[in-house]
Amino acid sequence: MAKHGKNFAASRGKVERETRYTFAEGLEKALEAKYAKFDETVDVAVRLGVDPRHADQMVRGTVVLPNGTGKEVKVLVFAKGEKEKEALDAGADFVGSDEIVEKITGGWTDFDRAIATPDMMATVGKLGKILGPRGLMPNTKSGTVTFDLAKAIQEVKAGKIEFRVDKGGVVHAPIGKSSFGAEKLLVNLNALMDKLVRMKPTSSKGTYIKGITLSTTMGPGVKLDTAETKAMGGK
Repeated sequence: MAKHGKNFAASRGKVERETRYTFAEGLEKALEAKYAKFDETVDVAVRLGVDPRHADQMVRGTVVLPNGTGKEVKVLVFAKGEKEKEALDAGADFVGSDEIVEKITGGWTDFDRAIATPDMMATVGKLGKILGPRGLMPNTKSGTVTFDLAKAIQEVKAGKIEFRVDKGGVVHAPIGKSSFGAEKLLVNLNALMDKLVRMKPTSSKGTYIKGITLSTTMGPGVKLDTAETKAMGGK
C-alpha cells in the first residue's frame, strides 16, 4: 500500500472525504489543501454513466475555458503554400509540411497541440503511431483539421482543451492553475460541465453525471455535489 508524506497527510486532513461540496466550496477546499511550492494545475475527473465500448456512447469533444489553462501552448501547424504564412501570422509556433513530418519521424515532439489543413492529412496520417498515443493527432471532431487556421490557433492559444471519456467511463481535464483563484476556476469548471451535460448520448440511460472529483497536482481529491449539474440540464 502506498505511503504518503506528512505534507499530504496534513493536506488530506483539511478535506472531509465523504462530503460532497458545492462547486465553489470544493474549489476553495482544493486550494486550501494545496501544499506544493509550484503553481499546481487543478484537474477534474467526471465519472459518466456511459459505456465507452459502444460507439454511440463515446463522449469526446472540446471546450474553450473562458479563463484559459494557465499554460503556454506550443502549436504546430501542418500546412503548405500560403497557409504556412497564414499560420505564422496567426501565432503558430511551428509550421511546415514534409520537413516537419520527417522531423517528428525522427523523434521530435516538442509541441503541445497540432493543427493541420485537410490537404495535409494524407501525409500527417503517416504519423498516427507517434502522435496518436500522445493525443497530438489532428482531428476533424476537435476542430484541428481545418483551413480556418487563424480561428483554430486562436482557440487553442486561448485555452481550448480536448477531452475524451476513458474505458472506465471517466473524463479527466485540467481547468486551470491554482494561482487563478476559486472564482476564475469556477467559471472554467462550469464551462466544462455545461459542455459535458449537453453532450449526453441519447442512448445513455439512468444517471449520467455519477461523480465529480477535483484535485490539484499534489493535493487530495475533493468530491463535488453533482446536483449543480441539474441546472445545466444534467441528471
